[in-house]
Amino acid sequence: MAYFWKMPLTQDELQEEQSEEQASYSMYHFNPDSQVSLGLDQIVGEGSSEIPFYGPAYSHDLEENDFFLDAAEEHLYGVNPPQIPHRDLYFGNPTSHWQQVRVPPTIGFRPSLLSGCSNLSVENSYPTYPIGTLYDYCPHGGNNLSPTADEFGSDVEKENKNLNFYIGFEHIDYQYPVFSDDNASGQGMKAKRRNDSKAFLVSSGETYLTNLPRELTTGPVWTSISSLAGWSIQLVEVNQGSNESIASFCNGVKKIRDAYPAFDLTTNTGKIWSITTTLSDEILCKSKFKVSILTNCSSPPLHLTPCGKCFGFLYSYVTLYMLLSLQLEDDQSQFNVNQLLQYTYIWKLCLITIYIFLIENAVTELSAAISHLIQVFSSSFQTDFQPAKILRSPSCADVDLDPHFSFTVYAAHNIPAAWLKRINFPVLIKSLPNETILTIKLFGVNSVSKNTEILAWTCSPLYQKQKFIHGTVLLSMALYSEPPTTMIAPGICDTSLPALVTLQVDFPDTNLEFIKPDPEEKRDDLEEPAKECLKHIARLSQKHSLLLLLEQEKRFLWFYRSYCNNENCSLSLVLGSAPSWDRKSISEMYTVLREWSFSNPLEALGLLTFSFPDQDIRRTAVQQMENLSNDELLEYLPQLVQVIKFEWSLESPLVKLLLCRSLQSIQVTHRLYWLLKDAQNEAHFKSWYQKLLAAVQFCAGKTLNDEFSKERKLIKILGDVAEKVKAASDPKKQEVLKMEINKLKQFFQEVNVCRLPLNPAVVVRGIDADACSYFTSNAFPLKISFINTETLSRNINVIFKVGDDLRQDMLVLQIIRVMDRIWIQEGLDMQMIIYKCLSTGKGQGLVQMVSDATTLAKIHRESGLIGPLKENTIKKWFSHHHPLESSYQEAIKNFFHSCAGWCVVTFILGVCDRHNDNIMLTNAGHMFHIDFGKILGHAQKFGSIKRDRAPFIFTSEMEYFITEGGKNPQRFQEFVELCCRAYNIVRKHSQLLLNLLEMMLHAGLPELNSVHDLKYVYDNLRPQDSDLQATSHFTRKIKESLECFPVKLNNLIHTLAQMLATGFAKPTDSQSVPRESNMLDAERSIAQATILGFSKKPDSLYLVQVVQTCQVVTFVEKSFEQFSKLHSHLQKQFPSHTLPEFPHWWHLPFTDLEYKRMKDLNLYVKQLLNGSSNLSNNEHVLSFFLDGSKTDWLEESALVSLGPKSTEQKPGVQLVISYESTHLTILLKHMRNIHLPDGSAPTAHAEFYLLPDPEEVSRRKTKAVPKSTDPTYNEIVVYDAVTELQGRVLQLIVKSKGTFVGAINIQLNSVPLNEEKWYPLGNSII
Repeated sequence: MAYFWKMPLTQDELQEEQSEEQASYSMYHFNPDSQVSLGLDQIVGEGSSEIPFYGPAYSHDLEENDFFLDAAEEHLYGVNPPQIPHRDLYFGNPTSHWQQVRVPPTIGFRPSLLSGCSNLSVENSYPTYPIGTLYDYCPHGGNNLSPTADEFGSDVEKENKNLNFYIGFEHIDYQYPVFSDDNASGQGMKAKRRNDSKAFLVSSGETYLTNLPRELTTGPVWTSISSLAGWSIQLVEVNQGSNESIASFCNGVKKIRDAYPAFDLTTNTGKIWSITTTLSDEILCKSKFKVSILTNCSSPPLHLTPCGKCFGFLYSYVTLYMLLSLQLEDDQSQFNVNQLLQYTYIWKLCLITIYIFLIENAVTELSAAISHLIQVFSSSFQTDFQPAKILRSPSCADVDLDPHFSFTVYAAHNIPAAWLKRINFPVLIKSLPNETILTIKLFGVNSVSKNTEILAWTCSPLYQKQKFIHGTVLLSMALYSEPPTTMIAPGICDTSLPALVTLQVDFPDTNLEFIKPDPEEKRDDLEEPAKECLKHIARLSQKHSLLLLLEQEKRFLWFYRSYCNNENCSLSLVLGSAPSWDRKSISEMYTVLREWSFSNPLEALGLLTFSFPDQDIRRTAVQQMENLSNDELLEYLPQLVQVIKFEWSLESPLVKLLLCRSLQSIQVTHRLYWLLKDAQNEAHFKSWYQKLLAAVQFCAGKTLNDEFSKERKLIKILGDVAEKVKAASDPKKQEVLKMEINKLKQFFQEVNVCRLPLNPAVVVRGIDADACSYFTSNAFPLKISFINTETLSRNINVIFKVGDDLRQDMLVLQIIRVMDRIWIQEGLDMQMIIYKCLSTGKGQGLVQMVSDATTLAKIHRESGLIGPLKENTIKKWFSHHHPLESSYQEAIKNFFHSCAGWCVVTFILGVCDRHNDNIMLTNAGHMFHIDFGKILGHAQKFGSIKRDRAPFIFTSEMEYFITEGGKNPQRFQEFVELCCRAYNIVRKHSQLLLNLLEMMLHAGLPELNSVHDLKYVYDNLRPQDSDLQATSHFTRKIKESLECFPVKLNNLIHTLAQMLATGFAKPTDSQSVPRESNMLDAERSIAQATILGFSKKPDSLYLVQVVQTCQVVTFVEKSFEQFSKLHSHLQKQFPSHTLPEFPHWWHLPFTDLEYKRMKDLNLYVKQLLNGSSNLSNNEHVLSFFLDGSKTDWLEESALVSLGPKSTEQKPGVQLVISYESTHLTILLKHMRNIHLPDGSAPTAHAEFYLLPDPEEVSRRKTKAVPKSTDPTYNEIVVYDAVTELQGRVLQLIVKSKGTFVGAINIQLNSVPLNEEKWYPLGNSII
């Protein structure tokens, strides 16, 4: 509570003040004919009131000249009148422009606030608002409702701590107040205030009441105090605020929190399973064991049965848990959203000194009007007080039997003009659905352009707790911004806080309630529709998103809604096709909803989109979400946070679900906290998310909130460091970074340890300053190396970005993670590396760094200026890192699978801006993409030419590595098969992917904001296609990408641009990074090479252990012939040098040949490496032992294939033949081992004939694959009107530019349908 005081003026000052202000006052004072005059206009003009009745609360710090009024405090407690210094207590702080109008506010009241005041009755000031199901007119008025048992709809029992305040006019004994000159400085009061929190503070012209424990009487201070008149107003303080919906939300949150007490160890384990310690590959790679992890709580044990590398995280890591449980004192805490949000709700009153005796009737009416105004203000806005007694009319206003919706716009407060306008809508109130929202826009005419422009807008639901809005309502208005045209929801405009512009609206004072329509009875006389109708329903269901349906398609689905089920359609499509939201349509929707059965909880996600405001429909969707585990729910948390916007209140089942799960899982709490923290940056829903974030923090408990506090501080410091590094000049960036890193060191000295926002299970204890750096991209992101608390673990490296919106990256990585989970469930491990990313605020966030990863651009630069154009760049790079044959083949396998996976996901999501700096490779062979600023086909352009020309990135150098330079061409066929299989698996879950994207349409992402973006993904998923059609389609995309030369040109241009940006000049010593070629002597010198053994194969291979001078140990396999060729090269290069004697074959005995040769070779290698440095550091010697692929003679070593090579050397063709409803479909997949008569590779195509063919119209021809003995086609051939297969023969002829290659005749009545099968190709037409 705050009261503003200004000393009364003398008679001369009054007259001067009145004459100066009378003109301006009359300009803005509006008094309609129907207004009742109280005779106070002159008094109002004379009163000192430069601060308006309400407005933003400006907090002021204590200054040295502030003082405390203990005498005033005594008066407020009803003891003695105050002794106020005889001087002006209003210090005249600067006010905003809208407060500087020298016109006193009007204290006249419209008739609805005054009429019938003498007959007002007193009612309970704490009405309860349950969720009812009645829609009726109250003939007697009143708001007496019964309580409900739901957490959020409970009886709101607002705690009253007897903090009562009286505002009123007392009997007047003297014309002027008497003020004392005592204690003018107020120093004694300051001392009293320091020792007593119950003080009356006057700070910079404002007066605050804090911690008031008893009833207070406030008003003009007179020398003689009489008893209070009957027109006094009593106010009570309410901890949870005066807004009933917020108070109800607070009570609901407290009940949810109480359902999970701290002593319940089943839910309050306080543990997070954390992947922390990496173990060596040799330890568990061949082990098979069972693991049961037990905890000291009553939760069931975690049973794991890993088999070697089949169970990834347990194989690779040791698992640890951390304690972050709720404490017993958390159970005693009370939820106060005002305190958590640090709101300052202060009612600003202007006390007007009245200089004349007022008649009792006028004061009674004025007091009643003020009481009503206070009640309207406190019920409209969230305050910390409300009237103790609410005066209401004894009966509702007279209304028609079927009233139309109407209301009166009375005034827009703080706009220097008053107007009265009644708005009538030609719609019956009873026809309005429960989820109806009223939007009001305030327009003005631009005096210069004469154009009509929007000044402010606001909105309000017409039903709250199923009670129709009534009486006087104050609505805060958002200034100078258009409301969203596609989405209006209650949370979009926070009307619980007063704003600069406030709209006063008078609704009819009725008492109408909403009656929920009952579902219609299911009809049993329905006839089964035609098969074509059912097929059409199934085709329409493949749209999966309501936004993609045309109006006629919606009408068709709604007409046949009784025949739709979870097998041929989705519920969101059926309900969304309803023609309107009238009572009849809603009743029919409820019928469908009641009869529907879900096969998967995720099917209900579509019911949470903006298309479904109905609370019962959304409640059904949430009931399905409750079937998800905490880990599954965690995966879809970003979407669930977004669709909170579409909820009708914060007391919804979805909010309850999220709060309950946050109490069950710390991972959910942590992720939810940062998602809500980031969501507060949205313009329209900030207050909505703030309240929910306060509830999450309340449920989290003190321990976890302390962790949140440390994480917030860490992010704040990182943001400051990044901004300073970004602003510094290029020569000083490194110096600035080193200096600012000290702030992080100081932070860890204060907090000891801190959890990373990316993963609450990862705890770090410091910064490795030497490992920290920055990247030279446009945003200059930081590389921060945290020291892990686990001593056996390596540092945790993250990237902190400022200036980039990471929310889109989060979404893309989430969708990719969902796809990978789908593949794993289908038994397909694509070896995907999906790093973590988190937006921690507007334009900033954290990105996980993948260890041992290198950009493709760096690999290209290591191969020279034209590295991007070479075919063998990737192969050479992996050969260098994997001299041991087995690890090299493992790298090929990892690349094979991960490359296929990323081809699929980047194609579906339309990831653009793909160049060699956005593609990374790990030493183990995994490929992955980074930086998803351009998605859904929004490609960058050079003029009108798209920079991204290929469907996805799959280049000839990638094919060269997979096929080992063309030595294993059938591996490309395996790659195509893997891609198509992964693509078809994802397509089965198109509904889930489209729902997840649709739920994010209103998230404010730059590249996902329209139906066209959703349609792009739908077109790439092609859910309407069969698997054969999709296989053919994706194979064409692979070939397009493989043949797209602009991709390589783009990589070349990007490489040159990076070289120009970084400069060819020599870097400074502090930043120079020597290239591998410059580190030849330092790192590639060989200290020792020892032959450990040999393998008995047709060509014996010797396993050589190589120890470099830098203590790096590698292994390489070499044959005796390769050792011999090395010796020959050295003899040619060093003819004058004395080389060690080579053990030629004629030196070997007839027995124990291999063991003798291994011994002799060991001696030769030892002498060679211990000889002159010219010999031991020779390029041929180093390449022989370290690279394995730099010279021609090393390419002769045979490599083990990814899988067993086919021993079938006969030509063959792979087909899939299907037959359905007179349609014969043939998918030509691959051919193998086909050659021209001269043995060369053909440019082959296939010709199909369906025999008998008397009219010769059955010829079908495929495209030719150039110069390949194992070509891949995946092309579909279709024959219609094939009535039967008996007696029909499919003839296939393979030709190469007119030259016959092979042929086969297939009897169709005996072939297996819908199966892949290899057929032999003959050398003549049968």
